[in-house]
Amino acid sequence: MRMLVAGGTGHVGSRLTARLRELGHDVVVGSREDGFDPVTGAGVGDAVRGADVVVDVLNTPEMEAAAATAFFRGTTERLLAAELSTGVRHHVLLSVVGADRALANGYYAGKVAQEDAVREGDVPFTVVRATQFHHFVPSIADWLTVDGTVHAPGTLLQPVAVEDVVALLADVAEGPALGDTVDLAGPDRFRLDDLLRATLAEQGDPRVVRTVDGTALGAESGDALVPLGAYRRGARPYPVAGVPVAG
Repeated sequence: MRMLVAGGTGHVGSRLTARLRELGHDVVVGSREDGFDPVTGAGVGDAVRGADVVVDVLNTPEMEAAAATAFFRGTTERLLAAELSTGVRHHVLLSVVGADRALANGYYAGKVAQEDAVREGDVPFTVVRATQFHHFVPSIADWLTVDGTVHAPGTLLQPVAVEDVVALLADVAEGPALGDTVDLAGPDRFRLDDLLRATLAEQGDPRVVRTVDGTALGAESGDALVPLGAYRRGARPYPVAGVPVAG
């Protein structure tokens, strides 16, 4: 099949592009370097033309709700319009487990708006929601650091390897549109404070992790960012030993 990977040079997209090509698909890389800019719409029609499947793994550093929503919903609507006019059969979107339960986080609010755009559109779709990636965990410690101390609550996280995310995206892209979501999480569930304490120790980072009340990442409850129903379980464990597994 011919597939367009929107965001095909990013952390997920570059790996997904390689995987899909290994599986024998004709993959078009959607990137600004190739004249593809769904923010303005430039090159989108040409990139989409002839594709059977579009996989959207576009990303933004925007963390403020209005800016993140403008990016995610705007780029998605431009992609979907082009797909509808060229007969794309399946739109696959990468989103975040629990984003709709963490709307105080501007980035997650943007992802929810993006999911809404996909559901409101007329292109058959599947939404793949993943939990936080392994490599993302140290960044959480940075966000929670005040005066050299990491203030971390016991929010539950179930981090997943990017390789497992790529494998599921490829599998979904090869199959029929589900018109639904598929959740993916890592094999183990941890408290955030325990996870950060072990991760920083592994890295030789001297920061102290202090357990605090509340939640992190805009989560509305302690279990908002882990799957609450059926989900696919990644095969690769978190690559730091000694983290207590939460019940």
